Amino acid sequence: MQKRVKENKMIFGLHSIIEAIEAGRDIEKIYLKRDFGGELVKTLFAKIKTYGIPCRKVPVEKLNSFTEKNHQGAVAFVAEISYSNISDIIPTLYEAGKTPLIVALDGVTDIRNFGAISRTCECAGVDAILLPSYCSATINADAVKTSAGALHYLPVCRTDNLCQAIKFLKNSGFTIIALSEKANIAYTDQDYSSPTVLVLGAEDRGISSEVLSLCDSKVKIPVLGKIESLNVSVAAGIVIYEAVKSRQ
Repeated sequence: MQKRVKENKMIFGLHSIIEAIEAGRDIEKIYLKRDFGGELVKTLFAKIKTYGIPCRKVPVEKLNSFTEKNHQGAVAFVAEISYSNISDIIPTLYEAGKTPLIVALDGVTDIRNFGAISRTCECAGVDAILLPSYCSATINADAVKTSAGALHYLPVCRTDNLCQAIKFLKNSGFTIIALSEKANIAYTDQDYSSPTVLVLGAEDRGISSEVLSLCDSKVKIPVLGKIESLNVSVAAGIVIYEAVKSRQ
């Protein structure tokens, strides 16, 4: 039998979800019944687009598995954290005299990897994590636990267009550095002294070609054994602390 979600972390019904968004509650994900239409649905979709909230259309059986109550074809999950806006954070960092270090995750969907990366980021003084609304790990209680609570302190910025967010950062004076197995530069030979975005991709497919094309530099971690690559959270820790060390 499927374990039902605690209903205090869930909102159901179109009116309730729209009201929650308008009240400023951070929504992790919305599930809607397939072939759902009407004016309220249009209103909800406008909110989803404005706030970059992930949304999936699913069979009604999926919604029924979440709750036995009358969900009216719509279920939303409240986020475990409050999301930040990358365009709001950057001016604040510059005003504080900082040389920002941002970590962008392109397609990292494993909750434990995401939590481990977040923990490293917080310990290393990374200023924010940037991730796309879709094809990213769900930031649930397990992610927060794996991060050892780091996600309560580390700003997490969600965007519905990662490429546009990276373009914004480039225009804001950041150097965009991708960690890629196909790179020719060792991560230890890279200059991290300017405002920097470190981009990491999913273990199975790496960084998308669209994002990779926006990067100013590509670096790699030498792998000397028989296994071709490192776990993404381990790789993140190595490069993040190299950036920290080089700045000191």
